[in-house]
Amino acid sequence: MLGRLKRWRSRQFEQRHPFPDDAWAEARARIPLLDALSHAEAALLGQRAWRFAHAKRLTLHPELAATTDFDLPARLALAAQICLLTLGWDDDDHDEAFANVHEVLVLPEAFQRQVEEMDEFGVMHEYVDERAGETSYQGPVVVAFPDLMESGEWSGFNVLIHEFAHKLDMGNASDIDGFPPLPRDIDPREWHRVFTAVWDDLQARLERDEETPIDDYAASHPGECYAVCCEYFFSAPDVLEAAYPALYTLLVRYFRQDPLARQPADVRGAAYDNDRHRHEDTDDRSAQ
Repeated sequence: MLGRLKRWRSRQFEQRHPFPDDAWAEARARIPLLDALSHAEAALLGQRAWRFAHAKRLTLHPELAATTDFDLPARLALAAQICLLTLGWDDDDHDEAFANVHEVLVLPEAFQRQVEEMDEFGVMHEYVDERAGETSYQGPVVVAFPDLMESGEWSGFNVLIHEFAHKLDMGNASDIDGFPPLPRDIDPREWHRVFTAVWDDLQARLERDEETPIDDYAASHPGECYAVCCEYFFSAPDVLEAAYPALYTLLVRYFRQDPLARQPADVRGAAYDNDRHRHEDTDDRSAQ
């Protein structure tokens, strides 16, 4: 009965909102991550992005809206990069993953937050943190326009993927801890073991003053480690697989897709260090 109702609703949506093939083709042409999809992947992602764009509020700050043309291809490109995270999941799991997403708000610039943080000695520190994005449990996902425009390349940087990885992380809690709901075929102990090995390697490299193979913001918090690794998984899979092959294999099983298989050969090894600010608490970033 439930399945029949869902099919009926799907047909109603399709009748009222015919899929914009030309706008989707333009969205893919603008975003290298989307352009690399197979025909089958693009067909599925396009439909999900189209529904996402109708179900959620995709909003520009009034100041930005006055100067920026947020056309249909741009809206689809934004929605599709979010839905890329769940491309390998079935429709029910995809819908559930973003059930608590109501709005994506794009701000003209990065923004500031007053932060209180306790160090390992129990001393409380207060500072002003500049952020490119922010995610909370029930509030909007906020991203800064400049960072949004820097996303979508095979660069290791994608603020939408980063922020919405936090949303996946919050699927079983109201805060981020790097431990999202897992499918039945992944043992939580394996997840903890693999991510702990990555965390320990990052910490050890920083202690030795060595360069880290992925953005060192991943070493700031377990939740950020997960989100940064998700960014690399989708937008610099060659870098993540070379640095942490066990983690890459685990994420292939978790996301049920293999971005390395669709990454163009001519961009492998070209990921660059974006020198970004990724500070937060239950948040951080921006992309398109």
